[in-house]
Amino acid sequence: MALNENTPTPPTTPQPAAQLRYALLLDWGARIGFVLLVAGFTAYLFGWWPPHVPVEQLPALWNQPLAVYLERTGTPTGWHWLALAHKTDLGNLVGIVVLAGCSLPPLLAVIALSVKQRERAFATICALEVGIIVLAASGVLTSGR
Repeated sequence: MALNENTPTPPTTPQPAAQLRYALLLDWGARIGFVLLVAGFTAYLFGWWPPHVPVEQLPALWNQPLAVYLERTGTPTGWHWLALAHKTDLGNLVGIVVLAGCSLPPLLAVIALSVKQRERAFATICALEVGIIVLAASGVLTSGR
């Protein structure tokens, strides 16, 4: 059924401030993460900065187990890759990290707003979410190390 001018439009209700704040900050975080991904890939594609692992070495390393790849290339694990973020092949991870963590600033903003509005239960739930995200990103709960 097609919509026409005789079709009634559903009534609009104002969005709560917490939802608007969360959506705005999440939108900006996703946009920034996407731009960083595109910029990092473009820099890698055009060779504007040197990669950590030269492209010529990659075919010989692709079929190796991860431990061998890490040993031969000297690629750090965990958050130690940040020391090599200026290399184009590892710099691409910056965009991924921003995208993975882009829900943190909106959650922190919603916590502040919820506390101000005396919505303690909602603020507590958001704080627990922040704690879980930070704990997961910390690497404390990883296995096989």
